Amino acid sequence: MEMLRRFEITRRKLIMTLAAVLVSTGAMWSAWPAQAQQDPLPSWNNGPVKQAIHNFVAATSQEGSPDFVPPADRIAAFDQDGTLWVEHPMYSQVIFYLDRVPALVAAKPELKEVEPFKTVLTGDRDAIAKRWRSWKRSLKPH
Repeated sequence: MEMLRRFEITRRKLIMTLAAVLVSTGAMWSAWPAQAQQDPLPSWNNGPVKQAIHNFVAATSQEGSPDFVPPADRIAAFDQDGTLWVEHPMYSQVIFYLDRVPALVAAKPELKEVEPFKTVLTGDRDAIAKRWRSWKRSLKPH
C-alpha cells in the first residue's frame, strides 16, 4: 500500500484501471475466434488445394459424417519448426539434392565416378533409395 500512496494511486483508481484492462482484454479475446472462423487459412490462395483442405476438415470433424474422426483419434505430425513438412513421395531436401547433383558434376567432372554422385546420375530411383538408406544408416551415431 505504501507504493500506491507514493504514486498517488487510490484503491478506486487501481480497481477501475484493472477492470478496464480486463474488459478490453476480454473483448479482444472474444473477437479473436470470430475472426479465425471467417477464413481459417487466410494466407492460402483460393483454389482446389485450399478447398480440399476445407472439405477434408469438414468431413472429418462433423459428427454423423461417414468420414468423422473422433477428437481422441485425430493426429497431426509436426516437424522441425512446427510445420507439416512435405515428406511423400520424398523429402524436399532429397528433391533438391537430386536436382543439384548433375550441375555439381558438370562443374567437377571428377565426381562422376564417385559415390553417391555416380548412383544419382544413373537416375535409377530404386538404386538411389537403396543407397539413401545405407547413407542414412552410416550417418547415425553408433
